Amino acid sequence: MDDEGIIRLYWDRKETAIEETSKKYGKYCFKIAYNILYDNEDSEECVNDTYSRVWNSIPPQKPLVFSSFIGRIVRNLALDRYKRKTAEKRGGKNIEAVFNEMVEITSDSPDPEDELSRRELAKAINDFLSDLPAEKRVMLVLRYWYADSIKTIASRLGMSENNVSVSIRRLRMKLRDYLRAKGYEL
Repeated sequence: MDDEGIIRLYWDRKETAIEETSKKYGKYCFKIAYNILYDNEDSEECVNDTYSRVWNSIPPQKPLVFSSFIGRIVRNLALDRYKRKTAEKRGGKNIEAVFNEMVEITSDSPDPEDELSRRELAKAINDFLSDLPAEKRVMLVLRYWYADSIKTIASRLGMSENNVSVSIRRLRMKLRDYLRAKGYEL
């Protein structure tokens, strides 16, 4: 079933919407959650919680890109679960490295807090990404959206781990410089 059909099922409040979502996006959601949590049970719970959130969100929302909509929900749920788990016991795997890498280009200050500033920042990041060659853009998305390991990205792109690691570091620095030039305090 296509995304429009699935969204229509949600709008019509048909429970088959969850079944269709699971068929089409279950593995996708699980991969996102697992790359953050590294735990099958927690990842499954996040995926199930995602279906509930989607059910409660549609309507009133009508996502333009359903895969991004559902991906954002599962990612946020997994990150929240990760934070709760690591608050109880310190440690972590790949996601800890991803967080540490992003500290280099993000600010601890509460600015920007308002939604308009966040949207402007998101637009600036999207503009930066759109100017990159496809391979570089894929690297960043795999690393910072899907939280894939350097090894997984290297394997997927047919590159050495060192090459991927160096490229991602350089791209982070370019993004930091780009955002600073746009006036963002990082």
